[in-house]
Amino acid sequence: MTIDTKPGLVFPAVRDEKLNPVSFRLDRAALWLLLAFVGSLQISIAAANVLLAATLLCWARLLVRDRTWPAAPIFFLPLAAYAGATLVSAAFSLDPLASLIDSKQLLLFLIVPAVYHLARGRHAATVIDVILTVGAASAAYGVIQYGVLKYDSLQMRPDGALTHYMTYSGVLMLVICTAVARLVFGSRDRIWPALVMPALVVALAVSLGRNAWVGACVAVGLLLILKDLRLVALLPIAIAIVLAVAPDSVTNRMMTMFDVRDPTNQDRLAMIEIGARIVADHPLTGVGPTMVQEVYPDYRPEYAVEEVNPHLHNVPVQIAAERGLPALAIFIWFVAALSMALVRLFRQERDRMLAAAGLAATAAMLAAGLFEYNFGDSEFLMLFLVIVTLPFAALRPAPSERRESKGAPHAAAARA
Repeated sequence: MTIDTKPGLVFPAVRDEKLNPVSFRLDRAALWLLLAFVGSLQISIAAANVLLAATLLCWARLLVRDRTWPAAPIFFLPLAAYAGATLVSAAFSLDPLASLIDSKQLLLFLIVPAVYHLARGRHAATVIDVILTVGAASAAYGVIQYGVLKYDSLQMRPDGALTHYMTYSGVLMLVICTAVARLVFGSRDRIWPALVMPALVVALAVSLGRNAWVGACVAVGLLLILKDLRLVALLPIAIAIVLAVAPDSVTNRMMTMFDVRDPTNQDRLAMIEIGARIVADHPLTGVGPTMVQEVYPDYRPEYAVEEVNPHLHNVPVQIAAERGLPALAIFIWFVAALSMALVRLFRQERDRMLAAAGLAATAAMLAAGLFEYNFGDSEFLMLFLVIVTLPFAALRPAPSERRESKGAPHAAAARA
């Protein structure tokens, strides 16, 4: 694996010779598989897993054909270290076999080098188009679930075509990040995100996912600050308008965010205490992946509402309790490396849309992650990794662009 430490350069070098028809079809197949995988993320986790496997196999075939090593942006290094820390935690787990099986999610990190290779040049913008288009359809379906099928209570919330309403709201949050980034920073095609934005906002509102509401507001606020600090004044106005027209279920849910007597708020406070107790007993390697739910009753305080929970609904607390403080330090390193690289791209590039979308997605993940373990949700994690990798992939010329500019310096690589 080669790590690109300079996002502004095309790296590593790739063969420039003209591709034969078979090679050209392989490039096209790999791209179409990637687009199908990205589209399926908001529809079916089973289909997404199958398409991801096919995409990775096709990507590997391309590496063999081009006789090159896989490459990745600089933030992949802490991701790889995080994977290593997870495997160490699994080895010292209360149930090593169960933890090792649960660690299969680490394979999703291969999305980063695969997208970095396949979504190069103008293909990065095409991936964003797919995310927005499928997101619009998913949002429309969620609104139908709420208004027609009566998914309008905490017991029955809109979940789109996904497996859980929390996953649905988190994915919608990421789609909103890309849509607003294109509206604010896009140099073209602003009409489509403007048209789909109402459906995305309504679907997110009726999902009743408070953590996603917080994440979306933080992300939109960041995008407005990056554009013009004065635009931040629009955010509270927009929130007020949404609340003014929102149904009672949404406004009532909003009010519970500030009620310390709300059972879910009490439970989240209890989870922080549980996490702190687990870390005190297992500071280096945690209790092991998927083991928090097993020890939960042993650390549960009397004021906790639920008898057991699969995780602690807080990304830093969950990582520390499950994988240990070293793993949490590596996660912080990952966030810092990703954020700094995206900021550099945002400052250097004339077309800032992709970098802005990556920064917004990162801010949303961190804000929402204080109330939900979204980094451990496969659908959310896959879409997040796609979005934050696209700005770096866009700096590398696609195969067709290499052929068109054969003989030109790599510094003239097309921008998405």
